[in-house]
Amino acid sequence: DVQLVESGGGLVQAGGSLRLSCAASGFSFDDYIIGWFHQAPGKEREAVSAIKSLDGNTYYTDSVKGRFRISKDNAKKTVYLQMNELEPEDTAVYYCALWVGDNWYKRPDYWGQGTQVIVSS
Repeated sequence: DVQLVESGGGLVQAGGSLRLSCAASGFSFDDYIIGWFHQAPGKEREAVSAIKSLDGNTYYTDSVKGRFRISKDNAKKTVYLQMNELEPEDTAVYYCALWVGDNWYKRPDYWGQGTQVIVSS
């Protein structure tokens, strides 16, 4: 079974940085997309960033462009989200997500359990 295990969340002051990691396991296909969603209290889950395994194409939601950077290690099947210049509005549970194939306009096929990020003002 596919498993996604997140780490790296925590409490940070505004302007600080955190790096999230998501280790994927339990699959052998090499064409996939892996990325991050976040969900703030009372709000819908929304896509933050994603990266394609084969060509490295990336997606960022407008609110994080220039502050967050996604990267991957295909050999380790791990994706990282470097979050800089964090703002209180970034406070949310961050979920790792995986799409089988290269179509990121569909709903992800797998989800992690989530890791909490809290940014204090």
